[in-house]
Amino acid sequence: MFGQFWSRRTFLKASLAGAFALFGGRAFAKELIMPALSEGKLSLYNVHTDERLKVTYRDPWGTYDPGALSDLNYILRCHYTREVKKMDIDVIEFLNAVDKSLGGGNEIHIISGYRSPEYNDLLRREGRGVVKNSMHLSGKAIDISIPRVDLDALRKTAVSLGYGGVGYYPKSGFVHIDSGRFRTW
Repeated sequence: MFGQFWSRRTFLKASLAGAFALFGGRAFAKELIMPALSEGKLSLYNVHTDERLKVTYRDPWGTYDPGALSDLNYILRCHYTREVKKMDIDVIEFLNAVDKSLGGGNEIHIISGYRSPEYNDLLRREGRGVVKNSMHLSGKAIDISIPRVDLDALRKTAVSLGYGGVGYYPKSGFVHIDSGRFRTW
């Protein structure tokens, strides 16, 4: 009888509606970013450490791989102090959604992931335009570029997802994404 009334798609839609009702808009936004039956895969290049990582951090059923998440934390570490911080899974999912929206499989260049307090203070003293309480300090922000993807197209793609913060820095050559509330600058 279940199969007669409930298709897989209907079940997923009902589950999504239930999550929205139970947890509010944030859960709904996360479901849009982490679509069911889609692996979480990223290909990253850290421009400061010259390191590359290709990783599947989540299977299609939503199970995260702790080792892969650890590898992501490592490549997204502060390049100045080499301090590793646990990155917020929501910013990782945002990054994955941006990549998938651009066709997937892109090598994403990491300009800045986690930023230690010492490095953030240094950038502030140098007048680099960073804020005292940057989301980079808590592992909730990543500055990126993608070779062969126009920076404005990257910004528009991130904004179109309607999730988190999106900052546009064309003179510096990157787009900032974070897992805070939706806003743009």
